[in-house]
Amino acid sequence: ELGWPESVPYLDRPPSPLEFYREWVSPNKPCIIRNAISHWPALKKWTSVYLREVVGPKVVSVAVTPNGYADAVFQDRFVMPEERQMSFMDFLDIVEKKVTSSNVFYVQKQCSNLTEEFPELVSDVQPDIPWMTEALGKKPDAVNFWLGESAAVTSLHKDHYENLYCVVSGEKYFLLHPPSDRPFIPYELYQPATYRISEDGSFEIVDEKTADKVPWIPLDPLNPNLDLYPEYAQAQPLHCTVKAGEMLYLPSLWFHHVQQSHGCIAVNYWYDMEYDLKYSYYQLLDGLTKAVKTL
Repeated sequence: ELGWPESVPYLDRPPSPLEFYREWVSPNKPCIIRNAISHWPALKKWTSVYLREVVGPKVVSVAVTPNGYADAVFQDRFVMPEERQMSFMDFLDIVEKKVTSSNVFYVQKQCSNLTEEFPELVSDVQPDIPWMTEALGKKPDAVNFWLGESAAVTSLHKDHYENLYCVVSGEKYFLLHPPSDRPFIPYELYQPATYRISEDGSFEIVDEKTADKVPWIPLDPLNPNLDLYPEYAQAQPLHCTVKAGEMLYLPSLWFHHVQQSHGCIAVNYWYDMEYDLKYSYYQLLDGLTKAVKTL
């Protein structure tokens, strides 16, 4: 009862606000919820033809990398993607392999990019999730739209948000660690840098020289270097697949690494976490982990 589950449990229906808060938010446990977004028009409407018609020539922000890893440690840097402004139609041409590219493209800009860059699509989903809004007593800070290639990978990290991650088409593959695994997960400080396309079409890594160093996780949980990070052998990841029409509740401070099927479309809702006793316990655990490593 007091430990984390060995697998992510499923709910067959969206819960009541009180039930969700008591059973999932308060104990900080993930779950996958079926039939929570089955009424969304997006599930049927968001075909390539429809997206081209509705968004089409509009210029949007696209993350471009040479290797699929945006916001990740590479060559002893925390490297952010090139943020390219391009028409959504041209982006779809690349995802659908109508145009070939050696680079990896991903619509992944957060900061509520669904409402800011894709307002034409908002009516096909919801501006918030009513039972979550009632459970937390607040609206989401951001609603994000995700669409990209299967080579695009989200490196292991955590967020200070209660996250409802809804898959509209395709599948998302999550590797999760509870906050209690923090002692086994390495963090280091890295010089921030950005991919920049050079004249010959190759990428160079340019340091953000005036920016502070970024704490990030250098470990790849799919292929961990246990010689370098032996503590990670004690961590216990959970794996889950979120399919079209399903919603993952990803609690605040849970570490997650994300992959996807090619052309997967998703929308997620970020609700700010409560900076309560759970947060204080995490900060204590984080501080003790750092202190032990200095001994």
